[in-house]
Amino acid sequence: MISQDHGNRAPHNWLAYESSDRILEGLTPFYKGVLYDLGAGESPYKEFFRRYTERYIAVDWSDSHHATTADVVANLNEVLPLASEVADTVVSLSVLEHLSEPQTMLNEAFRILKHGGGIVLQVPWQWRIHEAPHDYYRYTPHGLEYLMRKAGFVDIRVEPQAGFFTMMTLKMNYFSLRLILGPWLVRKVIGAVFRAGWYIGQKIAPLLDRLDRDWALEASGYFVTARKP
Repeated sequence: MISQDHGNRAPHNWLAYESSDRILEGLTPFYKGVLYDLGAGESPYKEFFRRYTERYIAVDWSDSHHATTADVVANLNEVLPLASEVADTVVSLSVLEHLSEPQTMLNEAFRILKHGGGIVLQVPWQWRIHEAPHDYYRYTPHGLEYLMRKAGFVDIRVEPQAGFFTMMTLKMNYFSLRLILGPWLVRKVIGAVFRAGWYIGQKIAPLLDRLDRDWALEASGYFVTARKP
């Protein structure tokens, strides 16, 4: 577990974070120098990124749904109050879907990166609406590549976070969470039964994902890596 965001890791959704952590750990060659975390929120990955970088800088806006402790307060839909070519690395995790002007953020990420610097993004795909009303978009791999190329990035790689069975298991878990109703004792009994099912499902789903020959078609989300030439 590399994130400190324990509050969001619940019995029904821990697999989403586990799959994300696995990919982030595999991308360590991208983390170097001065790292800017755009839309950092509560900076749950701060200590993880600091293992590989010289400096971690959190950027977020004042109206965040999270208890943000941003080093730079800025609206990611607008030009950032940062000089050009100050970052060796830019990361932005589960942020792009919340931006009304996503191309602006990608353009700004490109601007603040040094030449040769890298960017790591994560976005949901088949995922429920969250942090409403600031939940605007879902992106296909083709849409992500288009936006990244438009911003100027090269060596773009889009990786699905998991396959069909993980995606469906998580969606069913979120739906069943809404079925825990009734008096306290009834909710406790239903919750206990569901928790057992959630645990088993999330253990089996990654194994069943091996049957899915094209994860990108039914992914819960995508990771994108690219660099500034």
